[in-house]
Amino acid sequence: MKVIFVGAGPGNPELLTVQAHRLLSNCQICIYAGSLVAPEVVALVPQGADLYDSAGMTLEEMEEVFCQAQQRNVDLIRLHTGDPSIYGAIREQMNILDRLGINYEVVPGISSFQAAAAALKTELTAPEIAQTIILSRTSGRTPMPAAQELEHLARTQSTLCLFLSVHKMAEVATELAEWYGTECPAAVVFHASWPDEVVISGTLADIAAQVEAAAIKKTAMIIVGPALARDIPVSKLYHRHFSHGYRQADGDATGDTP
Repeated sequence: MKVIFVGAGPGNPELLTVQAHRLLSNCQICIYAGSLVAPEVVALVPQGADLYDSAGMTLEEMEEVFCQAQQRNVDLIRLHTGDPSIYGAIREQMNILDRLGINYEVVPGISSFQAAAAALKTELTAPEIAQTIILSRTSGRTPMPAAQELEHLARTQSTLCLFLSVHKMAEVATELAEWYGTECPAAVVFHASWPDEVVISGTLADIAAQVEAAAIKKTAMIIVGPALARDIPVSKLYHRHFSHGYRQADGDATGDTP
């Protein structure tokens, strides 16, 4: 028997990995994040399976279910939204499993920041502009380490993907504008890949007002950075004058990688 932490992806069940789909379709016990995982994903669990919504559970109650599965010698699927490794709160569950001597593994999933980028039809990196993507959040009930506060991250001019922060959009936009400028592209994607997905694009000057008008207060991804713009340098990877290890450029006899 083992516990399998499974990434539910961003929402659309077609974005589950093949492995995740197989595990869900055959599971007998599943604890799922009911406040975040799309109903269409949970619906893949067979009728008659034991379903537990972790939104109303404590860690101790989850431990009881782990023990029940161990006694029945049945694998348990622990279904987390997106990818379990990002704000998944899986460490404390693994500590319990270590104490109980229960084996476990992790099946990764597509994160909401990736689904949001797909909804925006954009790259998060751009040559000479942004070669770094930062996944973070703003402080709240969970405080941020001082060195990772938004001000310090913004100084890098990287592409910022902010989880769990849309309720503070006005504050975020004001703080980031100091480092990125008010005309920096900004976007918010609510329920990326869900049927009710909402995409809002703008700049740091107007994104907060748009988000407020749309009454978006949770389950949305904020993406900010100059890489979102269209009028910026593009990759030379496929340019006919660009040589690399697999293609010789026009007029280049060596084919060496620059």
